[in-house]
Amino acid sequence: MLLCERKTIPRGPGWHFEIKYDGYRLLASTGDAPRLKSRNGANATTWFPELIESLATLPTGYILDGEVCVLNDIGKSDFERLHARARRKGWYRGADPVAYCVFDLLVEKQKDMRPQPIERRKAALQKLLTSLPPGMLYVADVDDGEWLYSHALALGLEGVVGKRAGSVYRSGERSRDWVKVKRPGAVPPERFRRYTHNLKAP
Repeated sequence: MLLCERKTIPRGPGWHFEIKYDGYRLLASTGDAPRLKSRNGANATTWFPELIESLATLPTGYILDGEVCVLNDIGKSDFERLHARARRKGWYRGADPVAYCVFDLLVEKQKDMRPQPIERRKAALQKLLTSLPPGMLYVADVDDGEWLYSHALALGLEGVVGKRAGSVYRSGERSRDWVKVKRPGAVPPERFRRYTHNLKAP
C-alpha cells in the first residue's frame, strides 16, 4: 500500500499517526524460511542476514510490512548509511547494523489480514512483537498528529505518516487513507534514482 503526499497534517479525529522512517520498504515472512522482498519484487533475503535470524524466531505464517533502517543513538534513520550497507547486498565486517521498523501485518497464521481495519492489524502485530527479537522495532501510533509532527521537525526526522481509522490495506494502490507529511527539505530529488538502481532484482 502506497502513500499520498500532502503538505499539512489531517485535522480532526479519525486518524492514527506514526513516525515516517527513512529506509527501504520491505515485506518480510516469518518462521522456518523467512524472506525479505522489496516493493518492486527484488529478493533482499541475503542483504540483511541479522534480520533473517530474528524473523526465524517468530511463528510461521506471518507477513510483515515495514522499513529497514540504520538508526542513530536517538532513533533517527540515516538513509545514506543504509544505502552504503545495502549496496553490498550482504553483511560485511564493519557493516552498520540495521533495524526492521514494522508498522503493519498483512498475513496472520496464513490468514489474509488486509481486509481487516488497521486497528485490528496493529493489535495483532503488537501481540506478535510483544517480545521483540533483536533488530526489530514495533512502530506505535498516536492520535495527535500535530504534536508528533512538531517533534519530527525538532529532531530532523523525515516526517509523519497519517493512516485513516478503520482503513483496510490495499496492496499496490496509492490511497488517500495513508498520507505522508514530510519535513521540508527532507529528501533530495536524486535519492530515488540511486534507490531504484540499488533495488533492481538480480
